[in-house]
Amino acid sequence: MIVTVVGTGYVGLVTGLAFAKLGHEVICIDKEESKIDALKRAQAPIFEPGLEELLKEQTTNGNIRFATSMSVPWSSDIAFIAVGTPSLSTGEADLTAVFEVVDELAQMLQRNSIIGTKSTVPVGTAHKIRMRLALLGRQDISVVSVPEFLREGSAIHDTFHPSRLVFGVRDQRSEQVLRELHAGLDAPIVVTENETAEMIKYASNAFLATKISFINEIANICDRVGADVATVSRAMGLDPRIGSSFLRAGLGYGGSCFPKDTKALVNIAGQADYDFLLLKAVVEVNQLQRLRPLSKLREWLGELRGKTVTLLGTAFKPGTDDVRESPALDLAQVLEADGVIVRFCDPVVRSLEGVFGDPIDVIADAYEALTDADAAVLVTEWNEFIELDWAHVADIMASPYIFDGRNVLDPRKMRTCGIVLSNIGMSAASQNLTGANQL
Repeated sequence: MIVTVVGTGYVGLVTGLAFAKLGHEVICIDKEESKIDALKRAQAPIFEPGLEELLKEQTTNGNIRFATSMSVPWSSDIAFIAVGTPSLSTGEADLTAVFEVVDELAQMLQRNSIIGTKSTVPVGTAHKIRMRLALLGRQDISVVSVPEFLREGSAIHDTFHPSRLVFGVRDQRSEQVLRELHAGLDAPIVVTENETAEMIKYASNAFLATKISFINEIANICDRVGADVATVSRAMGLDPRIGSSFLRAGLGYGGSCFPKDTKALVNIAGQADYDFLLLKAVVEVNQLQRLRPLSKLREWLGELRGKTVTLLGTAFKPGTDDVRESPALDLAQVLEADGVIVRFCDPVVRSLEGVFGDPIDVIADAYEALTDADAAVLVTEWNEFIELDWAHVADIMASPYIFDGRNVLDPRKMRTCGIVLSNIGMSAASQNLTGANQL
């Protein structure tokens, strides 16, 4: 098939490359000329394991092309919208870019084409797109909803090994096109109407976010009653009704999906005259959780002004260079307001631009970032940090205090290396069994 993908972010680029790999002819459109120029040279504009190799393979094969606009009538079996839907101040998803693409596609697509939404959009968006197309005289275009479920850091694997495929359609022809388009992927297929497909995406992300906030609340209680959240979550996860995924206590969720989608679903519920109390609490808990290290840093350092704190990890999770909604950013803002000298360290992220005003350099070498630091917070569980020579770290820090914001460091090893360790929901009794120091 001939496939158009509008938007070359994480979703759009991976989607386009996946369809090319499956044997379709793909063209990806993006208004950002520098990004398109890089893609034409087979240079990935984002960090994602396996992405650049796949990009080079498919550009060499000629299965995928890149352009900045659709300047002529477009011969395409299906066009996917994969542009951003950022949150407005109300939490509502901003669909400005989506409808700009719809207007452009309405002028360019051949008759009886299909428009599919890959962007995460509120329930009812497909209906609004149909209404927009009708006003533009393009009732011949079908609208389908095909939500994605890929994870940054494992997007390539998730795309070729999906847990399920969801097709929101209104006619058999559209369903058949989607089945042929995804032929070669082995996964259960859920065929439903557009509204349900749109809700599946939001419900899935909201439930995963709820698991994260729930275990973080359990961890906070564990801190107060002397229980060990690591053992609690492991035992909970052995119950097949619960499962172990997303049950590790830490600094909460971040990235481009969970924060935006939870707020959007709260807004969707409100517009339907329903007060989604549970999800509101999930959002609030997550926002508070990312600031959990502050009280421990104050206990350890006393007066914060003039102290140096290293944040190990700037990306919101390992395997990506995405800093959107990263806990490191919120922590840095509060620490800097208290007069702390903050150092950012990350093995992939090189600078922070447009976040704190002037661009900020991110240190690649952890030992450089930790030298003479008064304390450090492990924000992102990169292996490069977990596998540091912690005895050397203890020697080079001004005071060897580490707050493990992801509960991934071995307390016994840290004690042996001379590091004072603090973390989330790990009881004193539990850590003493493994020989760890406590504050």
